[in-house]
Amino acid sequence: MYDERSDKPHGAGKSSFELIEAGKLFQILALKPRFTVLDMGCGPGAYSIAMAKIIGDGGRVHAADLWAEGIERIKERVECLGLKNLWPIIADVSRTLPLSGDSMDLILMATVLHDLEEAASRDGALAEARRLLKRHGTFAVVEFKKVPGPPGPPISIRLSPDDVTALVEPFGFARTGLHEVGPYNYLMTFTPKVVCNA
Repeated sequence: MYDERSDKPHGAGKSSFELIEAGKLFQILALKPRFTVLDMGCGPGAYSIAMAKIIGDGGRVHAADLWAEGIERIKERVECLGLKNLWPIIADVSRTLPLSGDSMDLILMATVLHDLEEAASRDGALAEARRLLKRHGTFAVVEFKKVPGPPGPPISIRLSPDDVTALVEPFGFARTGLHEVGPYNYLMTFTPKVVCNA
């Protein structure tokens, strides 16, 4: 099912969207019309397309991934579905993205953080997420429960909620929630830490 060519980024082509309770996820994330959203490491775009449908034409979803083939597939689906608010970007999410700082109401990283951790590129991605997120925005991380699969990655690279917290909080985030979003996955939410000036 997945292309294993060596020019493909680690984890490319895989999606957890079919495994999660999407309605529950999006209810927790409180997606609203006119939101500006970033799907960071969007893969084949299932999360991006679902969010674009929810937020409507007044909002915008940026779908960023280094997997060029996946981005091309998203572009084809965007055209087929007539979506005017979904903007696919071929980009390394661990580097500066062509997006303005403090511009995102929501940043979603769905079953991507464990791949970034394994590839030693999570620091850049988390720093970029912090740069892009609005002051009262939400950084949402979906990961596989740290239990043996399948489905999902080997247990050796899965991240527990405590692991995710330890990775994310040093980049200026405060944990705000932990939720089950299906039998295999959980959702963690974070918001930017408030910096008190003297």
